[in-house]
Amino acid sequence: MRYRPIGEYGIIGDTRSAALVSLQGSIDWLCWPRFDSRSLFARILDYEHGGYFAVQPSVAFTATRKYIDRTNVLETTFETESGIARLLDLMPVMREEEKKRRLTPFRQLLRRIETIDGEVPLVAHFEPRPDYARVVPEIRAKSRDIIVCEKGPAVFHLRSDVEFACAGGTAEVRFTLRKGERRFFALSFDDHAPAVFPHIGAEAQGEIERTVDFWRQWSSNCAYEGPHADRVLRSALVLKLLTYAPSGAIVAAPTTSLPERPGGVRNWDYRYCWLRDAAFTVAALDDCGFQIEGGAFVDWMLYATRLTHPSLQILYDVFGEARLPESILGHLEGYDRSAPVRIGNDAHHQFQLDVYGEVLGAVEEHFQRNGDGFNRDVQGVLCRIADVVVRRWKEPDSGIWEKRSARQQHVHAKVMAWAALDCVERLVKKSLIRGVDTLRWQRTKDEIRDTVLEHGFNREIGSFVAILDGDELDASLLSLSRVGFLKPDDRRILGTIDAIRRTLGREDLLYRYEIRTDDGLPPGQGAFLPCSFWLVEALALAGREHEARDIFETLVGRANDLGLFSEEIDVDSGALLGNFPQALTHVGFMNAAFCLHKTMTGRSQRLRS
Repeated sequence: MRYRPIGEYGIIGDTRSAALVSLQGSIDWLCWPRFDSRSLFARILDYEHGGYFAVQPSVAFTATRKYIDRTNVLETTFETESGIARLLDLMPVMREEEKKRRLTPFRQLLRRIETIDGEVPLVAHFEPRPDYARVVPEIRAKSRDIIVCEKGPAVFHLRSDVEFACAGGTAEVRFTLRKGERRFFALSFDDHAPAVFPHIGAEAQGEIERTVDFWRQWSSNCAYEGPHADRVLRSALVLKLLTYAPSGAIVAAPTTSLPERPGGVRNWDYRYCWLRDAAFTVAALDDCGFQIEGGAFVDWMLYATRLTHPSLQILYDVFGEARLPESILGHLEGYDRSAPVRIGNDAHHQFQLDVYGEVLGAVEEHFQRNGDGFNRDVQGVLCRIADVVVRRWKEPDSGIWEKRSARQQHVHAKVMAWAALDCVERLVKKSLIRGVDTLRWQRTKDEIRDTVLEHGFNREIGSFVAILDGDELDASLLSLSRVGFLKPDDRRILGTIDAIRRTLGREDLLYRYEIRTDDGLPPGQGAFLPCSFWLVEALALAGREHEARDIFETLVGRANDLGLFSEEIDVDSGALLGNFPQALTHVGFMNAAFCLHKTMTGRSQRLRS
């Protein structure tokens, strides 16, 4: 099999960048030094030319894997006829105070292979292909334990206690380990002199122990104790991996162009930060006990949005850069020949009205729990965001799904515009924003509500619809009860839930919108996993907890063996599709777990009383 199923990958990272590791022990995707940097390994997007770094048995084997408990350290076990070997994969993580005391490479990746029973013949194959595989570098030996390749100012050192044979752009070593023996492979990146060599041996073992300790200490802050607590923590660990620590930004996924359907063209670069996901993300982090990460994300968001203020983009890079032009890498064939491979994302120039509600909702979510108030500058920013909503809410937009067709009057966008003004009103009432007359916001909010109720609800269908005065359905409408537009058990909300399940549903799965919807692209989408978790929340809030729990329990089994979710899923085969792992899906899973636990616990307390 040339291309492994997307669900066969695991992720490791250091809160700056991330790598995907296959079940066969091959690192098939890595961008350094940032999530959105040019790739060093990209075999997941081009099997022949993308480049990879594999450590695996050289004979037939079966493999299982897991994360070391409460960490992002990946452990893969290979079983062969002659013995069992175990591969450990991680990116060493250090606290800032440790970095000041210890000289380390700018970025590094560490692999340890050991035999735990019998003896196992092994092979390590190193094939770096920098700059999205546009470069085939020459690999040369620097010493018996270090090989090096260079691309401009970037220098990659691979250090090991086995000696590689180099041939042009590849390096390989074959060796056999008996029970109790182990070897290390440490890959580093530096783009300034002098380069620092990574550790192997006892020093590398120390790196492993410090990294395990870092993740376990971080995980100890998890406050959730409800059902599937281990899976909720795993999702939080994924969000931490997708966080760019220097800024607090959280990328949507560490990958680009993994297709929504193999062979299709719906392939997008998700290595950026979406405001659309803001309120959901902050709620998930805060509810789980990770207020520091939630606050850092809010701080990044307030900084990034000032760069384009008063308008908001739907996405930015990890430092708040707004210009993210989209281009195609025509030399890569794409995952399972799903071209094109894209870098950058043209959705950055779209107008999406819903992001204004998401930003204000995220700020309120975090500060009402953890803050004493806003300074005058932040108060001014929030007021000006509300004023943009007042000025622009009547305009058509591209909608939450970033459709590449003409702008339309999306009902979800109008509801989120209403939510933005509702949110800023509450902030004034709580004196978090001071000295502001809210009358203009109240009038606009009432006007939006009247418009949605009159033109956004189709009485023949008995449901809210995607477009004002339309008849198509959209799963984003499940958020109406979450933002308080109507009571969760309002008959119009219940009708919308049932209509969406009937029209867009396949058991526990939901499509985003109907196949007849014009989104400017050829048909061919999978079911969108976050929508299923939104359905769980909507049902739980509506008092239909048992339906919500049944769906949730089925969805738990949709993750891969490591507890990782993708963006989409094939409704027939159950194969994970799209960029992976997907932050929004893990956020949806966490919020659904919290909501279901709260409603079920509240119900049992009412029954006892």
